[in-house]
Amino acid sequence: MKSLKKATNTVLKGDLEDANYIKQALSEYNNNPFIEALPPIFNEDDVLERFMVTPRITEQDKLSERNIRYHVLKRVKNFIQPLPIHFEVERRLSTLIRRGYLARNPLDKSFLERIRVLHQLREDEDEAHKYIDERLNYIRSTADSLSIIGISGIGKTTAIERLLLMYSQVIKHETYEGQPFNRTQIVWLKIDCPYDGSLSTLCKSFFKAIDDLLGTRYLEKYGYLSRVTSTMLLHMTSLASMYGIGVLVIDEIQHLLYSKNDQEEMLNFIVTLSNTVGIPTVLIGTSKAQKLFKGNFRQARRAASEGSIIWDRMAEDSEEWDFFLETLWELECLITRSEITDEVKKTFYDECQGITSVAVCLFILAQERAMFDDDNVNEIIDSKVLKKTAKEDMQIIQPMMKAIRTNNLKDMMKYEDIMINLDELMINHKHDTVLEGKIRKGFAERQNTLDYKRRDMTENLSVEISALGIFDSLNVNDIRTLITKIVENNPINMEFNLLKTDAIQQAITLNQQKKMKKEPRVKKLQLLPLLALRTKALEKKNHPYEALQRAGYIKNPLNEFYS
Repeated sequence: MKSLKKATNTVLKGDLEDANYIKQALSEYNNNPFIEALPPIFNEDDVLERFMVTPRITEQDKLSERNIRYHVLKRVKNFIQPLPIHFEVERRLSTLIRRGYLARNPLDKSFLERIRVLHQLREDEDEAHKYIDERLNYIRSTADSLSIIGISGIGKTTAIERLLLMYSQVIKHETYEGQPFNRTQIVWLKIDCPYDGSLSTLCKSFFKAIDDLLGTRYLEKYGYLSRVTSTMLLHMTSLASMYGIGVLVIDEIQHLLYSKNDQEEMLNFIVTLSNTVGIPTVLIGTSKAQKLFKGNFRQARRAASEGSIIWDRMAEDSEEWDFFLETLWELECLITRSEITDEVKKTFYDECQGITSVAVCLFILAQERAMFDDDNVNEIIDSKVLKKTAKEDMQIIQPMMKAIRTNNLKDMMKYEDIMINLDELMINHKHDTVLEGKIRKGFAERQNTLDYKRRDMTENLSVEISALGIFDSLNVNDIRTLITKIVENNPINMEFNLLKTDAIQQAITLNQQKKMKKEPRVKKLQLLPLLALRTKALEKKNHPYEALQRAGYIKNPLNEFYS
């Protein structure tokens, strides 16, 4: 059970909303409640607006004492910059979800028959589980799959989570076109592959993710130890159909390599997830994950029927890297603004090799070093500071960075998470310069719009209020909804700290209200002291138990706690 805890302790959760049906631009998407309840197909502007996160660092912040600015710097960790590859992933994901619903229209009689067959299989599983694989052939689908493979720290998980959150995770249906239609739709579900690569644990992670989302008890019901994997797969299939799951995202897929099962069984399981569970799957992993498909064309084809994205690091001479570095540099919080000279730019890339998370980490640590170095009175970031930061503060990753920098294949094989071409894969990633130019222009325009400023304020306030960790009865969505109302009801030029103070006060009130609703109602009893009750009962030659019961100390659990 230890591995299950690791696999599910960071379950991603999105919004819950009531269904709002939208007429579709494509005829094949119409007359399908699961598709019509989704937001309109996003364009590039939508992705740009919803995806990016630019932490707020004001001129006042930059004038603060360095102990304060040290804390301000940590906001940079939330920085997310949209790049061309993010638009590619969004297009693939959008298509996966919608086309996956085509064969699972809840108004289609064949779909209803499928659910009936699944229910029948579940009912007699104890007697016939050995025949489940054969009987599942009856209900197999042709859902597509997408594989995203890339080196650690490149931003795969951050990107897919940000894109998933553009869709409400749970949609409640009540009526459709005037007819009763009582269904709960789960648009997306994301789970992490367990560290031990256990297939049964992966199934249990699926059940637990639904339980965490809906408050059900499927893990307890279907995931106990005596269950065999094929039987649990049957229940996954049933739940996927019942809740209309749009896409299943499995992260850290390379952990399957550590499974005690043979590789053929693991590969078949991955294919079966798409075929028999009947929902599109997105498999995310480091370069090690390529070994799962090596030498088996069928599994490789099924794991990438919607295409495989090899997520490489940014090239030094690309517009993509230039734009990323320029945008990141705007978050500098030093008393003197350091210029991005050619030497600084070259050194920065040399130390991070175009890896997103390493670049952000280097930028933060370099500022901290400049800020507290007594010899650097003007707090300047130059090549010397960058090299010293990488050498001393990022020492643990230097062997890996050196392997990438020198393109030493022998050394790179020691760190398979950074090895992108394990199967001698030639990567010719052509950057969409037109799209990059549009992103750059759109980014500049939105920074000057009131709408952008409100969203930016909402994002940063939500992050800071959530980070306080004192609102135990509020979830992320509660806080975001509260912050959105506060930002919309106040002038756009209102001081950030005033908004934050107001937000904290309102959050405290809302948290207390929700906490009181959760507290069980217990009857207030005016009771005599226990000793006095006992003495009085004995004087009357009665049993003390009866006196305590009459006084309310001994309660009927059915009446008191389940009423």
